[in-house]
Amino acid sequence: MKQTKKIVLSAFFMALGIVLPFLTGQIQQIGSMLLPMHIPVLLCGFICGWQYGLAVGFVTPLLRSAMFGMPPMMPTAAAMAVELAVYGLVVGMLHARLPKKIPYLYVSLIGAMIAGRVAWGIVSIALYGIAGSSFSWQIFLAGAFLNAIPGIILQLILIPAIMIGLKKAGVLDDYEKSYAS
Repeated sequence: MKQTKKIVLSAFFMALGIVLPFLTGQIQQIGSMLLPMHIPVLLCGFICGWQYGLAVGFVTPLLRSAMFGMPPMMPTAAAMAVELAVYGLVVGMLHARLPKKIPYLYVSLIGAMIAGRVAWGIVSIALYGIAGSSFSWQIFLAGAFLNAIPGIILQLILIPAIMIGLKKAGVLDDYEKSYAS
């Protein structure tokens, strides 16, 4: 994929990451649990590569916070910036190195989800500590996993479906024929 196309797609994914929380926020009970900024970052890492996924992941929550005040810059957007940057980095790196078959889509996706959540936890410990607050194991489990279950399920269903659909539509050229089967 040419660099100009990757830059344009990255800008699209960043814009999507800024706009999607407005849509999911309309669902009061689970809107934020759907993790709307995560989906475009993960797709960017898959489609454009780790460098672009890393950049889009880092910039999107910070830009959204600066533009709209949500998520709050400290500690939420700052921790999310690291989390999403790791998502984009890891999903892009794993996807580039693994066979282009459906099971490996999940390996890349789940690997990125775990790495990003661990990074979020580490950065949150530091940021909460600087702020004079505590960040407990219970807060980590709730924020990284329990409250995120709807978003995790959505990502595990939606992202592979989008990738397979893009392959079947002929948009992605670098995949084996068995990938879309």
